[in-house]
Amino acid sequence: MGLHTVEVSSAIRPGSLIPLPPPPTTGTATAADVEKGATSTDQWGKNMQRWRNDNIDIGKDPGGPGICAFILTLFSFLLILATFPLSLCFSVKVVQEYERAVIFRLGRLLKGGARGPGIFFIVPCIDTYRKVDLRTVSFDVPPQEILSRDSVTVAVDAVVYYRVQNPTIAVSNVENFSHSTRLLAATTLRNVLGTKNLAEILSERETISHTMQSSLDEATDPWGVKVERVEIKDVRLPVQLQRAMAAEAEAAREARAKVIAAEGEQKASRALKEAAEVIAESPAALQLRYLQTLNTISAEKNSTIIFPLPIDILKHFIKPSKVDKYDL
Repeated sequence: MGLHTVEVSSAIRPGSLIPLPPPPTTGTATAADVEKGATSTDQWGKNMQRWRNDNIDIGKDPGGPGICAFILTLFSFLLILATFPLSLCFSVKVVQEYERAVIFRLGRLLKGGARGPGIFFIVPCIDTYRKVDLRTVSFDVPPQEILSRDSVTVAVDAVVYYRVQNPTIAVSNVENFSHSTRLLAATTLRNVLGTKNLAEILSERETISHTMQSSLDEATDPWGVKVERVEIKDVRLPVQLQRAMAAEAEAAREARAKVIAAEGEQKASRALKEAAEVIAESPAALQLRYLQTLNTISAEKNSTIIFPLPIDILKHFIKPSKVDKYDL
């Protein structure tokens, strides 16, 4: 028995349930049946896809608002004309330069996009509208306890600047774009900083800010929101970690100070060696150095003056010891 397929008729009335095409049956088949069955299987797959596409449209309203909406719209216009000019107080609306109005008529988004700035008209009985502020809004991201990649717990907070670039999408695609952006900013901050080390968090704030800004902007684009800037405000470390880092920094500074002092002593000893060699070449240079030292001491109005006394002069007044006699 060969393989058989059933074509789905395209003349079925919209809104009626389209029957599911039966799957191909298999059995003992010849070579010709197998070749024909492969084509029939492909055709059955196409019929299944067509059935899915047709059933997706079930429940949609292809006919527009309908006669009831038309009657309500006509009645609202007649009511406006009957109460004119009092009805102008309810029909004429004004939005500021930085605002836009998204209008819904009988629950449907009105064609033409958002209205404003300036004056626009609505039908009081059947129209509702919502104002959207286009100015840049800033908010603080609450401090987030984050575990960095090197297992250090830090508390980080940030500030986010955003604005609405498409009022229609911001109203129709998300319930509360402001609250959603705030929650997404807190989550993105945790996700981005969780992949960084503590040293990177402290030193690469600008890079982290750009990464968060691009991630938030991509995520909020379907909401009609544009994230303009993200800044990391503060990174708070645990007290014990602060003490450890302070001790490490102090030890590093002391080590550098000792190295600098040792290098200075080395340079000073070389300079003294060179000065001693110069003085040794001229015996009068030592006397001149002595006189210069006395001049410096007297300039500071000191009452105590120290005179150098050569040791050779004192040898004549010191009695020689037994060891010295033995040496003689």
